[in-house]
Amino acid sequence: MQRQEFVQQLWLDYIHMHPDIGSLRLWPLATAAEYLTLVTLNYGPFAATALTSNLAHMGYRTNGHFAMADKGLLIHLLAPSDDSSWLVLAELQMGTLPKAPREAIEELVQQSHPQDCKGHNLLCRGRPWPMPSWALHQQLQHAHPLAAWIAVMGPRLHHAGFDCGQLGEPLATLDQRLDEVGMPSLHGQQNGVFTVSSLLDHRFYPAMPQKIVFSDGDEHRLCLGGLALVQKHVEDDHDRVAEALLPHHTRCEMA
Repeated sequence: MQRQEFVQQLWLDYIHMHPDIGSLRLWPLATAAEYLTLVTLNYGPFAATALTSNLAHMGYRTNGHFAMADKGLLIHLLAPSDDSSWLVLAELQMGTLPKAPREAIEELVQQSHPQDCKGHNLLCRGRPWPMPSWALHQQLQHAHPLAAWIAVMGPRLHHAGFDCGQLGEPLATLDQRLDEVGMPSLHGQQNGVFTVSSLLDHRFYPAMPQKIVFSDGDEHRLCLGGLALVQKHVEDDHDRVAEALLPHHTRCEMA
């Protein structure tokens, strides 16, 4: 699979899950996202080490590693070899979960079909294991919201982030337009996955909640991702907004 095809499949899966985002017409449809935030877990073929190795064959190089201990995350920032979207691969560290929910999600993941555990395209295929029960989802939600999200969604694109500079409109204007179409923002530097650097103005827009059917037949509405907008406070040495996305103090060296 070539990088362009990979990104296209990620995007098609993303707007399939979030049709309200796919229907937005606030900027040209051809505008590429500045970055794509993918969420996975450090377990078996879904671990970042396995995924980044496959992604390297498509020209993505590691630009930095970031550790957010308070969120139980190790984040890999991956730069493409052209001016396309960067990847932010957020890996949930299973060891940060309490014993019971950790063993429960491990048991769920172990039920994945081997054919759904191969290559980088597993990020585009959706959830490779059976749907969890609502009770398990609640257990995981209490332990760590991203664990619950992964159990329902699998390793996947959580949200796309757009650079207001590339969109040609200030954040305040786009924020108002999104509010007018029924997508109000969450204020602050949070996006449901990681904390964004204070060097950027940032807004996260949760997608509309959608009905999810769990393995025991229960139906519940959940918000499973969204859209982010970012804007530089001032011009700096970073050519791309993605390079300044994560707080500098969370950067770490990997052996």
